[in-house]
Amino acid sequence: RIMETILVLDEKNYTDDMPVFEKIGVRAIICKDGRYAMQRSADGEYKIPGGGMETGESCEETIIREVLEETGLKVLPETIKEIGEITELREDLFQKGTKYICHSLFYFCDVSDEVGEMHLTPSEVLKGYTLQWATLDEIIECNTRLLKDKWTFRDTEFLKWLRWKSDLNR
Repeated sequence: RIMETILVLDEKNYTDDMPVFEKIGVRAIICKDGRYAMQRSADGEYKIPGGGMETGESCEETIIREVLEETGLKVLPETIKEIGEITELREDLFQKGTKYICHSLFYFCDVSDEVGEMHLTPSEVLKGYTLQWATLDEIIECNTRLLKDKWTFRDTEFLKWLRWKSDLNR
């Protein structure tokens, strides 16, 4: 699946002869009344709902599963629309000497009004993630101030791009 490239985040701290670990993740952009559905950690960082594809899953199936697990929101499948991709390249944080390539595929989608139960991973529970609705400006300002993780940086860069795109279309 080829998507428009939005951004390439390349730390250039790897060599091309390293073994490669490559993964695909999907992220859901859910907006209601100018506010975006986000996972928010106990220390205040915002994260776009989404995660890695499981074997045999389509991007759409991954979005539906991940959004339900991470937020309790039920995605309306017919509303899922492609936005674009951010590619991250760096030495793997967990496997030194390995080149890490991550393709984050972003999609717009709508959700039903009902909110179900969240099913967080142990690390998400530890970080105290909850569903929170916030404006792009609130999310970007907060994440820029707190910036702790590489995925927060990626999500914040995407949201800055999204704000820029929406300003262009006004």
